[in-house]
Amino acid sequence: MKAPLDSRQLRTFCVLVRTGSFTHTARELHLTQSGVSYSMKALENDTGCRLLDRLGKKVIPTQAGEQLLQYATRILNDMDTARESLAQLGKWGHGRLRLGASTTACQLLIPPVLREFKESFPDHIINLEPGDTPALVAALLGHRIDLALSLEVQREPQLKFHPLFTDELMFIVAPLHPWAQAQRIERAAIPRQNYILYSKRSVTFRLIEEYFRREQMELNTVIEAGSMEATKELVKLGLGVSILAPWVTQKEIEEGSLVALPLGRRKLQRPWGILHWHAKQLNLAEETFIGLCQSFCAALRNFGKLN
Repeated sequence: MKAPLDSRQLRTFCVLVRTGSFTHTARELHLTQSGVSYSMKALENDTGCRLLDRLGKKVIPTQAGEQLLQYATRILNDMDTARESLAQLGKWGHGRLRLGASTTACQLLIPPVLREFKESFPDHIINLEPGDTPALVAALLGHRIDLALSLEVQREPQLKFHPLFTDELMFIVAPLHPWAQAQRIERAAIPRQNYILYSKRSVTFRLIEEYFRREQMELNTVIEAGSMEATKELVKLGLGVSILAPWVTQKEIEEGSLVALPLGRRKLQRPWGILHWHAKQLNLAEETFIGLCQSFCAALRNFGKLN
């Protein structure tokens, strides 16, 4: 396999074709005329073609030279573009941030954080991939995203977890539901309810199953909803009970269309945070994003909006 053509020789060749003069080319490239001449001889030897003809004092490309000129121009332009792109990445505030987050976090937590992030990094390209925790972990391990705002995961030593907050799952019912009317729940009535829960593939669904198994209960009738919004709407219609964190339904609770009630004496809590590769050295933008998330979540906790 032959070695690639020398980019310096290609650049000299392109300038020589444009100026038509060894003297002008040498002056423009800060070389000697003999240096330009030697470079062109070396390029012709490398390609095995005569690339230039002399007409008096003028230098013009041969047919082979014209063909090489097309390729050389494209190659050098691509190299210049690559150099400029890399230079932009080295400048303050330039780069990309690939994020993953749960659908709920994308709606409620990520927008205000990104709004503030953009003030410090206005030229950053941001990609946001919504997904449940297992999908986000797969995206991190596959290097498709840089950071994931998700639930804490177990048995993933390759990933590091930066805690943000811990929430508590509660029964969510319509205001006319007997539990909401009585403001209390009979333990025996819990298994008899129709439950509207988010995806059975989610970490939250597994946590709920484990919680009630320890309570020696089984949730017999479960409607699997495809989205959090669908879950809330079905509960509003009185079609069943859901189990969600109150911060997810804060708007509906405040307006009185949903009511939150504790699961029991023992709480079911979930730790949320930022995941990334353990061995990854975070850049300034990534560290800033994590810091903004921590500050924002701390402020929400202080106002009682995250629990």
